[in-house]
Amino acid sequence: MADAAPPLRAIDLNVDCGESFGVWTLGEDALVLRHVTSANIACGGHAGDPLVMRRTLRLCRELGVSAGAHPGYPDVQGFGRRALPMSPEEIAAHTLAQLGALDALARAEGVSLTHVKPHGALYNQAAARRDVADALAWAVAAFDRRLILVGLAGSHLIEAGRAAGLPVAREAFVDRAYEADGSLRARHLPGALIASIARSVEQALSIALRGEVVAHDGTRVSAQADTLCIHGDAPDAPARAEQVRRALEQAGVAVRFAGASTSSAAGASTRPLPELVEGNGFASTASTGSASTGSAAGASTGSAAGASTRPLPELAEGNGGSGVNAHG
Repeated sequence: MADAAPPLRAIDLNVDCGESFGVWTLGEDALVLRHVTSANIACGGHAGDPLVMRRTLRLCRELGVSAGAHPGYPDVQGFGRRALPMSPEEIAAHTLAQLGALDALARAEGVSLTHVKPHGALYNQAAARRDVADALAWAVAAFDRRLILVGLAGSHLIEAGRAAGLPVAREAFVDRAYEADGSLRARHLPGALIASIARSVEQALSIALRGEVVAHDGTRVSAQADTLCIHGDAPDAPARAEQVRRALEQAGVAVRFAGASTSSAAGASTRPLPELVEGNGFASTASTGSASTGSAAGASTGSAAGASTRPLPELAEGNGGSGVNAHG
């Protein structure tokens, strides 16, 4: 009997989750987490609270799902899907605060965080604006250089992560429509959300096997991705995740947490933060904070040694984010 053919490739399947708050429940995390390989857990900015975060981390540990942080704009009322006029310095500080909150609970649950993916409007601002992307990349690198920065494939966030010496993972979506320029179609526009599970399966296979998606206008758009996202707040998220994963595996694609893109810079965990150009939100200061590889043995992938004492960089005036429509 001939040996089975090896998988055509491997890809991660992730879900945005842990987005309940207090007595309000959103999503079916316990069900959808059974079918994915990584989880992006809300950290209290746009959703989530300490109890929800801890329960979600515990589920990830029990199910063998890689746990990551899902920081967003501090906008619970708008679910983080409104772009707030925050400066890069504010974005970096709020991101650090959210990473620290989730990491504290992760340590208590014996979970090591593996990645960071911004949420909603912050994700899309970072995809389109280099100053926002740099702020996020700086915050993640200051916290722990081993964490993988997840961003829209081909976006400024991937570029900023690489420039900051971070491992990166390029993301594509199975339940969102695309524009011809490779951006996500804004949620307020018709056809932005893919309701059909069959269409999600088709889009997932197209990305994984051919590296492309068909945009809303019919254009074929490159989508070279390391990870595929399913939104956990959709009512059919568990069924969508199950069917997408089954289809990928039947097509010969191994579904697993594959880590960073192979195009990430080698030695990223030890590279100092880059000098940043004046006018992009940061003063041109060279930072040489110690890498997190010096953290105590057995600790969760938490903040890097000495990170808590490093000041946020000085920022130029007039670089705050504009209140543009959120696409996340």
